[in-house]
Amino acid sequence: MSDKMDNIRKNWEEWLESRSKMTDRDFKYETVSALPVNDLYTPLDIEKMDYQKDLGMPGQYPYTRGVQGNMYRGRLWTMRQFAGFATAKESNERYKYLLSKGQTGLSVAFDMPTIMGYDSDHPRAFGEVGRVGVAIDSLADMETLFGGIPLDKVSTSMTINAPASILWCMYIATGEKQGVPSEKLTGTIQNDILKEYIAQKSWIFPPHPSMRLITDIFAYATKHVPKWNTVSISGYHIREAGSTAAQELAFTLADGFAYVEAGMAAGLDVDQFAPRLSFFFNAHIDFFEEIAKYRAARRIWARRMKEKYGARSPKSWMLRFHTQTAGCSLTAQQPEINIVRTAYEAMSAVLGGTQSLHTNSMDEVLALPTEKAVQIALRTQQILAFETGAANVIDPLAGSYFVEALTNKMEEEAEKYFEEIDRRGGVLAAIDQNFFQQEIADAAYQFQRAVDRKKRIMVGVNEFIDEDEQIEIDILKIDPQIERDQAARVQKVRSDRDNLRTGDALDSLRKAASGTENLIPYILECVRSYATEGEIIQVMREVFGEFKEKPIF
Repeated sequence: MSDKMDNIRKNWEEWLESRSKMTDRDFKYETVSALPVNDLYTPLDIEKMDYQKDLGMPGQYPYTRGVQGNMYRGRLWTMRQFAGFATAKESNERYKYLLSKGQTGLSVAFDMPTIMGYDSDHPRAFGEVGRVGVAIDSLADMETLFGGIPLDKVSTSMTINAPASILWCMYIATGEKQGVPSEKLTGTIQNDILKEYIAQKSWIFPPHPSMRLITDIFAYATKHVPKWNTVSISGYHIREAGSTAAQELAFTLADGFAYVEAGMAAGLDVDQFAPRLSFFFNAHIDFFEEIAKYRAARRIWARRMKEKYGARSPKSWMLRFHTQTAGCSLTAQQPEINIVRTAYEAMSAVLGGTQSLHTNSMDEVLALPTEKAVQIALRTQQILAFETGAANVIDPLAGSYFVEALTNKMEEEAEKYFEEIDRRGGVLAAIDQNFFQQEIADAAYQFQRAVDRKKRIMVGVNEFIDEDEQIEIDILKIDPQIERDQAARVQKVRSDRDNLRTGDALDSLRKAASGTENLIPYILECVRSYATEGEIIQVMREVFGEFKEKPIF
């Protein structure tokens, strides 16, 4: 083997000498995250790699090559389009439309008042109801949202964080109304509050009570909702805020480790809750960097779970993830070419081994997507699945000198960040020190500078510009009357319910929040009594307080 490598090295050096006489384009060759890219990769770049230790077989530790032994030959990824707008009735119609077009899972987008814990008739909700997602104020809305959709047949993902426990309880109670026991419910709730402090900023409570709610969900789900993914640890929003791929990888996994440690500190066996942790990554435009990121993520997670946290079950070692194509890569200029960007990003997710996928619509940079744009986005996945051959081979890029070297590089960069986070006292301490926030802000600034100086080309934005462009594309517009109707609806819920029962449920929650009991049964009872999200949040806000971020100067 040594002689073979010596021969390759000699051949490479000879090639390098002839290569030096060639003239290259005036271009800086690096990934979108500014990692330098060599002009050629050979076995020399992965000389120290151990196949069994670093790669192995698909479905086997350390899962670099995928968590399932047969991957898409056994089952295609779930095609789960993110959708929700206006009221529960309109969103229910959109869900039924998507299911009729071949979508295989639902993904709920909530409006900003719901995300921030305000009812639709609250003054702070004015002008935002139903704008960027669906308005859900009480169990009545959740019942309408899933009316005619059997919850024992459909897997649902809900992108909600600070009020995640409440929306999850609404979903459980809706299942009960349909006659579906919680043991049969399948899906995912994002429930990733750490990335809110780091990137997305839609927090309510301080970190410690927020982490309590998450570990309460872990414990309750283990006993009562065993098929549910209790947290979707999200790098997506970290990347959308401007991070590099290595930062997305490192910060996301660091958050995951923090949840594992919190669950164990709460007295839970790691193998009871870790198999239901899932991840959510961004599929950005740099094709090979993204594939390397996913492969490195699986390997890092498996090693840490086994070697550091002592997980014994292989299910605890497996990193399963959903992917969404990059919203931040879409452009308002020449919006139709977003279809092309999305297709390449989606293929990187598939070649990287994703378990489910959302493809962005071409018009999402302008407004919520129209039905036509959503159908094109879904058809993009279906072409990828059934026409391209990308799903035929398991981990088809394994063994590529470039992909393997880049996978190793992504792991190295992540490990550097893990060391720095540990040095700062862990994730919560690093959040308090604004470490993550500053790193992401710096990366976003450097990227924008590169675009402004044309060091990085964005088609239609800083190059290949259509000076005469007039955007002629239908966009979805939300009727302002929807807000007034939704406000009236929540007021009617308050007047029609048994307010004595609701008041008792809220008082019981307040008392439990002041103690140490698991809060999920109390939140569930509030939901069943038709307490509104805003009322439940207000009770917990009175006990827990509100988070205020330290400013950076």
